[in-house]
Amino acid sequence: MDKYPWFKSYDAGMPHTLEPYAHKTLLDCFGEALSERPGSPVLLFKGRKMSYREIEYLSNAVAAGLAANRVKKGDRIALLLPNCPQVVFCHLGIWKAGAIASPINPLYSKSELEHALKECGAEIVICLSPLYDMVKQIQPRTAVRLVIVAEIKEHLPWATRLGFTLLQEKKGHHKAKLKKGDVDLAAFARQFRNSPQPEVKVGPSDLALLLFSGGTTGTTEAAVGTHHSLYMAGLQLSTWVREIMVPWKDIILATVPMFHVFGNVALMSTAIVNRNPLALVPNPRDINDLADTIRKVQPTFIPGVPTMFMALANHPSVKSGRVNFKSAKFCVAGGAPLMTVVKDKFEVATGARLVEGYALTESMLAAVITPVFGKQKEGAVGLPLPDVIIKIVDADIGETEMKTGEPGEIVIKAPQIMQSYWQRPRETAEMIRDGWLYTGDIGYIDGDGYLYIQSRKKNMIKCGGFQVWPRQVEEVLHSHNAVVDVIVAGIPDAYQGEAVKAWVVLDGIPCTAEELRTYCKERLTGYKVPRFIEIRDTLPKSAIGKPLSRILLDEELAKTQPNKAG
Repeated sequence: MDKYPWFKSYDAGMPHTLEPYAHKTLLDCFGEALSERPGSPVLLFKGRKMSYREIEYLSNAVAAGLAANRVKKGDRIALLLPNCPQVVFCHLGIWKAGAIASPINPLYSKSELEHALKECGAEIVICLSPLYDMVKQIQPRTAVRLVIVAEIKEHLPWATRLGFTLLQEKKGHHKAKLKKGDVDLAAFARQFRNSPQPEVKVGPSDLALLLFSGGTTGTTEAAVGTHHSLYMAGLQLSTWVREIMVPWKDIILATVPMFHVFGNVALMSTAIVNRNPLALVPNPRDINDLADTIRKVQPTFIPGVPTMFMALANHPSVKSGRVNFKSAKFCVAGGAPLMTVVKDKFEVATGARLVEGYALTESMLAAVITPVFGKQKEGAVGLPLPDVIIKIVDADIGETEMKTGEPGEIVIKAPQIMQSYWQRPRETAEMIRDGWLYTGDIGYIDGDGYLYIQSRKKNMIKCGGFQVWPRQVEEVLHSHNAVVDVIVAGIPDAYQGEAVKAWVVLDGIPCTAEELRTYCKERLTGYKVPRFIEIRDTLPKSAIGKPLSRILLDEELAKTQPNKAG
């Protein structure tokens, strides 16, 4: 292990390996914390503090109720929940029942949700009340036999709960009329609160989690993670931040949803392993609420996507100093490339340090992250965590290892990478070869071990024999003072094969496509300059703020199709 270049860039005292890993699960870690400080807060939600004792009580009730409803070891339970207390104690309850948690994006369309439920084969769904009707509409075409409905207000402070009931419940369709056989989660917990726990043993090698991949390149598959994977990932990150994150005291801000690997593994696993309270943010797109939460809870660790950090930097309360970031020791952007202009603007506005990280759903957060105290290099996503090995191979065949500084496909080996895609052996064999996870991302490693991401392999633009990495063009356009958001991709071109196109959102400053093209010509080689620039009001993003170039490419393709109506 000592041969890897990134070790020389590690913070002082950072171990190169954490092996041998304890034979543990997150349930074991939670149980240890419960016995040490049962009254300490584990969750913070809208002014409400929930202790280890309370979450243990609720998760035990969920486990007993699932067992009473014929859930057996290895069954999948789907979760359609935002970041609220129910998503945490339901994960724990599902695991205690021996089942596999399958969190699903609650913003999915009806067809996307149907695909996800069929893919994981869930027989029970735990969903937020506004989603109940949609679940019932597709239920006959799935294996679902029971729907358990959670209400967002259930764990709010009493005054906030009263206000929600009077002002928001009806307007937001938060009161579902349940069909026969379905049940309210709060009533479900009360019913089974004194029931015996399931007689099932859950070990590190058992399956814990199905996480759906982002779906930006096609049909989604579910990546399978074990209980030991989640523990190892949490321990790696806890070790990385151990000099700044004080157990029991320092707060992790949960802005990224739990259906995403960033929120589920990076945040929840780290919080449980390191005994850090988790402040839940149900809707990080509500920037007013997010800023107010930061002001009230004073988090230490603030993760998020780049668009969130840009929105915070532009928020009036941040600009005025009413919301400050003095408590923030570590802000980490992930889920999408962090442009230099976003990083600089956030750091100037807040005084906090914003760094980048890199991981995949399939890697179960076998992450690369910038050191806490060490050098931060512009354009780099950081260094591999202990026991994470990165190498760069040729992008065509994937066998020849590239030299330092040479670009190629990024491949990862780590003890916690996914076991497989759920019941998809062919796709698994394409993704994992000889223990290496082939990411489909193009990048390189420098002499100090820092990883740089250039583009997605599938998104690489090939213009007349030349290769163009969209991120490089996006960086240039982002540096223009009129540009607030941009996506670059290749569109079909009869002459070159593909042509570079940029979709741009402006920041209210008058600017034309031709002016932007001229700006690019001064900073890019000719074949990298976008031939087409389209100025738009907004750009399509996923639920966590990840740019969806696929939607723009589908729109572009539709323009070239014959008009069927004609």
